[in-house]
Amino acid sequence: MKKIIDILQELRPEFDFTTSEDYIEDGMLDSLDIVSLVSMMDKEFGISIKGREIVPENFSSLAKIQALVKKYGVADEV
Repeated sequence: MKKIIDILQELRPEFDFTTSEDYIEDGMLDSLDIVSLVSMMDKEFGISIKGREIVPENFSSLAKIQALVKKYGVADEV
């Protein structure tokens, strides 16, 4: 979870991602941020997130991002 928070803070340092329950609704991430986040996670975790999974619902909270990354077998590093 720490690595995901670090990536989010690198992407949008003006926000505290630990306090929000819905990053999209709270205006913390938009579609361009999600694309950048996917690219950053791909590099950090060595995964390739499938296009059909790059939807706002999968990036609306830390728990949802963590669940998505875990689908790709990256449980211990998240």
